[in-house]
Amino acid sequence: MAGRYFEDWTIGDRIAHEIRRTVTETDNLLFSTMTHNPQPLHLDIEAAKASEFGRIIVNGTFTFALMIGLSVSDTTLGTLVANLGYDKLTMPKPVFIGDTMRAETEVVELKESRSRPAAGIVTFRHELINQRNEIVCECLRSALVHRRPQ
Repeated sequence: MAGRYFEDWTIGDRIAHEIRRTVTETDNLLFSTMTHNPQPLHLDIEAAKASEFGRIIVNGTFTFALMIGLSVSDTTLGTLVANLGYDKLTMPKPVFIGDTMRAETEVVELKESRSRPAAGIVTFRHELINQRNEIVCECLRSALVHRRPQ
């Protein structure tokens, strides 16, 4: 198990996740079609060329999902009860096919669970960063995680 228990976290903990991922045309095409997103900027090269970006923009919900996925092994793998919510999701820069993504996480809040004494709430600030060191996605994630077994 790679995830941490509630007691193992401290506000200010930072993780630079080791796994990186280059986004492919197939990733974008499959995710867009699986989620029924027909946005031409994701699927139509001619429409994308005519846009201010001049090329296909990767589906933003894929970008968000990739950011969370890259963080899971170091944060909540095996210790998660449930994700409670995502807040302040922003995408300050676009992602393009061929961009290589990495993620970083910081713990910004810890809270005891009133309804579940065997768990606590950890709030993470996740950032997804491209090969040009630009933040392309960020959010807060509130996760209910197990306490260390007695």
